[in-house]
Parts: sequence; structure tokens; C-alpha cells
Amino acid sequence: MVPIDLKHIQEKLSTHFRPWQRSFQFWVRATHIYTGYKVFQVRVSFEKDVQKQEAMWERQHEVAAEKIYAMCYDLGGFFLKVAQIIGKPDLAPAAWVKRLVTLCDRAPPTPFDAVLAVLEREFSRSVGDVFERFDVDPLGSASIAQVHRARLRGVKSDVVVKVQHPGVQDLMMTDIRNLQAFALYMQKTDIKFDLYSICKEMEKQIGYEFDFVKEADAMEKIRRFLYENNKKSPVMVPRVLSDMVTRRALVMEYIDGIPILNLGEEIARRGINPSGKIAAAAKQNILKSLTLAYGQMILKSGFFHADPHPGNILICKGSEVALLDYGQVKDLPEKLRLGYANLVLAIADNDLIRASESYRELGIDTISNCENEDEELFKLAQSMFDTKIPPGVVTMQPFSKDSSIKKVGVQAFPEELFSVLRTVHLLRGLSAGLGINYSCAEQWRPIAEEALYLAGRLKDNDRKSKVRRFFRK
Repeated sequence: MVPIDLKHIQEKLSTHFRPWQRSFQFWVRATHIYTGYKVFQVRVSFEKDVQKQEAMWERQHEVAAEKIYAMCYDLGGFFLKVAQIIGKPDLAPAAWVKRLVTLCDRAPPTPFDAVLAVLEREFSRSVGDVFERFDVDPLGSASIAQVHRARLRGVKSDVVVKVQHPGVQDLMMTDIRNLQAFALYMQKTDIKFDLYSICKEMEKQIGYEFDFVKEADAMEKIRRFLYENNKKSPVMVPRVLSDMVTRRALVMEYIDGIPILNLGEEIARRGINPSGKIAAAAKQNILKSLTLAYGQMILKSGFFHADPHPGNILICKGSEVALLDYGQVKDLPEKLRLGYANLVLAIADNDLIRASESYRELGIDTISNCENEDEELFKLAQSMFDTKIPPGVVTMQPFSKDSSIKKVGVQAFPEELFSVLRTVHLLRGLSAGLGINYSCAEQWRPIAEEALYLAGRLKDNDRKSKVRRFFRK
């Protein structure tokens, strides 16, 4: 058994489970990072040379990235999820992304004795009676739970056991309320976007993650949907062992694969040219599989996997994709599902008027003082809900000085759409990392058309004309 440093554990628990202490640490660190940027904005304004300004900004982002990383790592809990969200190539400065992307599964693991205690309490049996083998070291430890590889007695194949960290719910609720207060301040002072609603949606979604029974039900529902709607499911979904699910413990089949973040290393290890046709075809297949799965889930079903960070994506043999962790799922109301399908068609067709109409249908409330309002609204739709990066743009920064969000204020943003937004940003980040620039709106066009057609909002002639226009491009 791995030796346990009890003093280190006591220090961690002392820090993590005192709400007032965590709140104090968050506000001190967040304020320090924020004021650092405000002071820097004044300092950089005195520099007239554009190239020197850019170099100064890069250094500032690097300094801030170290502070954000330290805060997220030291506090753990919900802040690991914050790192996953903002550490996207299209959403944050490159220095932030480079530093934060490594935090996907870096939560301090729960000591093995505590894991055994949770499992024996949940299953009302000793671990030795249930499992023939149980690995002491976890496969990974995230903000809410950690996973171990094991083998049940009398079974030849391995399983994965997901165990919730003791006391984690109170810890994360403290974190998210602090972040909500900070978001409310930011949207009133610096960012013209409804950040508070996004934080409220995160609170709601994370609340579901503490009940593994709901997670197991969601996993089976999505698994059945994808297998029933395709000759071959675009992504693999682990099968749940239904008789081994409780609120804080979950046993599922083990899927062998490598994290998508390690894909480049695996390609090099196999001696494959990363710029060659084999590597390019594998990357195309991976992106195609994920895009199809999410398009079907969001637009056809409305019920979808809503925690799409790289740590939840495995690449298996033959460039097959496995999608893990169904603690966060979203069930879009019919009105939002169809409204988003309408917006997808607007983006795919470059239809500015339809995009504006879709905003109103979705309940996205915007204000604009610019002359070309429809054009800016459409650019905003592209930056938020499409994966394609415009020519000459390396990464998209929604909150940069020249971004559409700076010109078009978003006063109200439906909480439910945040999960869709995260999904699109994941796909865009993955496509950038894989070196493939594509439009998910164009890929999702047939699925969006089918959804609107089945709802009686698109005539068959309209579908055929759109298909003809698509193939003429």
C-alpha cells in the first residue's frame, strides 16, 4: 500500500473544508490578478509602438497565468473546473491556455483508506468481497471524484470504479458562490456579457454531479440514443453495471485508450509522420466523430453530455473516440433546441437576418450602438456558436478589444445555452490543436434541417433547395 502523509492530508483538509478560509484566499488572489491587469492597462497605454504593446501584453498574460494556475491548483475543487473552462485556445490568452490545460485531472487524490471507507459504506460489503483486484493508485483524480481500475470477482474484464471525494459538495458550493459574486462585479464594470447567468447555470449543472445514480441513468440514455440512431455509434460510451451504482460510487466498463491531450505523443511514439496522410486522416476521423455525436445529441435529442473538456475524451484503436464522465448533462427545452437549430442554419448560410431572429427566439438580449448592428450580431454568433476561425486569425478572443462582444452588449443570455457554448468552444479548441479549421455549423446543417422539418418549421422543398446550394459551394 502507498504510504500516506497524514500531516499533508490534514493541511489539505484544513484548507479545503473551512469556507471562510477558502473565500478569503479566493478574494485575495482574484483581486490581486484583477488589479494587476488594471494597473497594466494604464502602463501599456503610454507605449505607442504596437509591437512593443503586444510583447508587453504577452508578458502580462504569462505572469497572470502563473497566478491563476497557482490559485486553481492550491484551492482545487471547483477551481479545477474553472481552469478547464477558461483554458481554451479560443477563449483565453495563449499563455493562460498553455498553463491551465494541464489541470484537467490534477486534483489531489483522496487517500486510499478513505476510498475504501466510502465504497464499503456505499456497497455495504468489504472491498475484498466485491473485487478480485483494486488498484491503489487512481487512474485520475478530478474535482468531484477519482477513478480506479479494478476487477470484479468472477469476471475476466476490468472495470472502472468512480468514487466521490468525501465532503466535496460543501467545498464546491462555497467556491461557486464566490465566483458568482466576482462575475457580477466584472459584468458591471469590464465585460458586457451576462456572466452571472452562466455562473448560475454552472451551479445548477454541478449540483447534478454529486448524484452518481443520475449520472448512470444519463450515461445509459445517451448510449442508447447514439447506438439506436446510427449504424455505428460515433463515440463509445461506457456501459454501466446497473447493480453497482449508488449516490457516491459508480462501477462501469473499462475502455482502453489514451487521453486526447496525449495524441501527439502517441503518434510520435508509433513513428508516424505527424504531418503525413495517416496522422491527418486519424485527426479528421476524431473530429468528425465528436462533431457528429454532439450535433445529434444537441439538435436531434436535446439531451447531451455537457462537460466536454479534453480529460473526458479518450482515443482508442483505429482512431475511435470514447466520451467519458456523464456527471454533467443538459436537457435543452424544445424551444431552445429548435431555436439553436435555426441559428445553426443562419450561420451555415451566412444569413444575417435569420441570425438576428434566432437571437430573439433564443432569448439572447443584446444592445448595440454600432451602425452595422446585424453584421456585428452575426460575427458574435460565429465567434460564440461556430468552430470556424476566419482567415488571418490565429485564435478567437471573444473579450478582446476589437471583439463583437465589446461592440454588442449581451444583457441576458439563457443559462441553458452555456452548455452548448462550452461544447462549441471545445470543438473549436480541438480543431485548432489538431490543425483542422472547419465549421461545425456547416457539419450540423443536415441535423438542424431535420430537427426543424420534424417540428413542422421547414418545408421539404426548403430542405432540398438548401442541399442544392450546399453542394454548389
